[in-house]
Amino acid sequence: MTGPADSESPARTRAAHDELSHLLLAEENPQSVLQRIVDLVKRAMPEGSEASITVLRNEQATTAAFTGDLALDLDEVQYGRGHGPCLEAALGGHVVEIVDGRAESRWPDYIPRFLERGAVSSIAVPVPAAHLVAGLNVYAPSADAYTARDRQVVVELATHAAVVLTNMDTLQDARELAENLQKAMEYRSVIEQAKGILIERFKLTPDEAFRLLAEASMHNNRKVRDIAENLVLTGSLEIRFPPPAGTTSTAPREPRDGGRR
Repeated sequence: MTGPADSESPARTRAAHDELSHLLLAEENPQSVLQRIVDLVKRAMPEGSEASITVLRNEQATTAAFTGDLALDLDEVQYGRGHGPCLEAALGGHVVEIVDGRAESRWPDYIPRFLERGAVSSIAVPVPAAHLVAGLNVYAPSADAYTARDRQVVVELATHAAVVLTNMDTLQDARELAENLQKAMEYRSVIEQAKGILIERFKLTPDEAFRLLAEASMHNNRKVRDIAENLVLTGSLEIRFPPPAGTTSTAPREPRDGGRR
């Protein structure tokens, strides 16, 4: 006979899958996407469960999103010790389950904290995202809390989460590239404006104007774009040439223009 909890589980799972597959990344920031994922996982799991996502970058583990203090605290306990179910799942690429923490012999320095915080069982599943090491963690306050179906659901949701995380990572890269291109265009524009001022003021060629900006950049130890921006804003171009041997003067000199004034 199928009980109420069993009949409700597929409905919760389908709802979570539907919502996860319809996340509109263009309208979400990375943090909100990750939070939506763990919230959906919690809803799909038996009552009392808490969920989190562990992400490892440059060998540094962090909890990217969580549904409650229980999940965050137990994640961080593992990070502090350098081992535990969530790290083992994320790094090892396999499911790690604690069925009953009271009878668990693995991780003897972690389990006391696990039980003290009120958790008794947990599941940690790797999130197979491209170019990203991550894990989906679920904690429960009762022993043997998760059925075979629940385990399968966590694995399925981790796969969905991997797609979202991969897309999110790609989207973030695209946004950063667009921002960098925009900045590059702005820098090029201000440099062209500065060159135009020098061409007009000193009757230089475009190449000579750029060399003058580069010379000012070198002698003032500032970036060319900063020198150019200052010239556009103030109309001033100072070049602090190195002092002659045996002197300490650093007084600015007028730009050398080859007698073109």
